[in-house]
Amino acid sequence: MRILVTGGAGFIGSHVVDELVGGGHDVIVVDNLDPAAHDGRPEWIDPGVEYRWLDVADPDTWRGALAGVDAVCHQASKVGLGVDFGDVLDYVHHNDLGIAAGLAVMHELGWRGRLVLASSMVVYGEGAYDCATHGPVRPGPRSVEDLDCGRYEPPCPACGAELRPGLVFEDAPLDPRNVYAATKLHQEHLAGAFVREHPEVSLTALRYHNVYGPRMPADTPYAGVASIFRSSLAGGRPPRLFEDGRQRRDFVHVRDVAHANVLALTRDEPAPGAFNVASGRPSTLLDMASALAAAHGGGLEPEVVGGYRLGDVRHVTASARRAAAELGFEAQIGLVEGMAEFAHAAQRRPPRTDVARR
Repeated sequence: MRILVTGGAGFIGSHVVDELVGGGHDVIVVDNLDPAAHDGRPEWIDPGVEYRWLDVADPDTWRGALAGVDAVCHQASKVGLGVDFGDVLDYVHHNDLGIAAGLAVMHELGWRGRLVLASSMVVYGEGAYDCATHGPVRPGPRSVEDLDCGRYEPPCPACGAELRPGLVFEDAPLDPRNVYAATKLHQEHLAGAFVREHPEVSLTALRYHNVYGPRMPADTPYAGVASIFRSSLAGGRPPRLFEDGRQRRDFVHVRDVAHANVLALTRDEPAPGAFNVASGRPSTLLDMASALAAAHGGGLEPEVVGGYRLGDVRHVTASARRAAAELGFEAQIGLVEGMAEFAHAAQRRPPRTDVARR
């Protein structure tokens, strides 16, 4: 197969490229090497792959890249919470306009094939909760007053009682709570609208949970929490956890995530719909930080410092059943094993500070 991977020089995309090349596929990569995330070309560029250093928000990029392509793996995206709401234009440019340009050109060219979209668990907002009295409930955003007082658990919206967190399934209501989350959901909606009018194109949306591993970006406000903690340890500082450190997440290794993409792209029959891409083994942030600190070997213990980031959710962990049943995906790398590797693995070079913080 000839497969286009957008964002193929980045953290997840580069691992997708590696597995596709290893499987004998012909790969073309489009990546704009966004200076807010990259300090030049990364060292893992594959000399046998065709790279085009272009912006996916430009329709001409897609016109040149889609020729002869059997499948598209759309990884290109601006990720993370960013610095503040002032990032909204960048997020909309890279995420909303990026997918819109691609879909418009697919329509223009009459392209047919598989579209695999990198989505995110952030589209769910808070995770699944159960009230002893009212059963399954959907708590609203946590109030600043509660957070300021250290009340981090969202209460039952009906009676105010404490809730029990559970697993989110793909049919859960979608409730993005920040700019990044809103753009990821919009990507899903735009792609969904496209395939409804173009049934010859299949869409698989992979909702990544907390991805970590080699090549993760370092020292940027757009990095994930595992990378932030590792940068602290490398600088001789303990990881500092907001709230009480008991926030529940599902940490999934980047090679497992890449494999989920390759399955969706190359399996005999397409697997349409949305899939949680998760380990299926929830952990707290403190669990993750402790495993990473132990693997780092510097004698630094995580510190719980309280406080919060407005827009963060308390708990979001996923059911991985549908991915196993319909996609054939099951994560193979456990948290302790993965953190032992990540503690010493190569990361993407930090971007220039003057560019990253514009």
